[in-house]
Amino acid sequence: MNGTFEELIDSETPVLIDFFAEWCGPCKAMSPALHQFAEEMGDKVKVVKIDIDRNPALQRKFNISGVPTIMVFQKGQQKFRQSGAMMVPQLKKAVEPFL
Repeated sequence: MNGTFEELIDSETPVLIDFFAEWCGPCKAMSPALHQFAEEMGDKVKVVKIDIDRNPALQRKFNISGVPTIMVFQKGQQKFRQSGAMMVPQLKKAVEPFL
């Protein structure tokens, strides 16, 4: 997984990652907004969901203690991080500086 993750975030295109968990209520509530955001942004942004329970190494690597946690990567570097549910306008604001 690690090599794949590193390749994923080493992209000119911003990569928005939603670290979530199946049991997380706010994560489920945010899912429609994330889907709408992905549709509206098209190929300008990659949107990826990562289940922390299935990827404990990534959870530890990024010290994710609360979900959802949204992170934006570009060229392998973390550009943005926020814990808590975000709606479409907030998601757009998070990636706009990197487009």
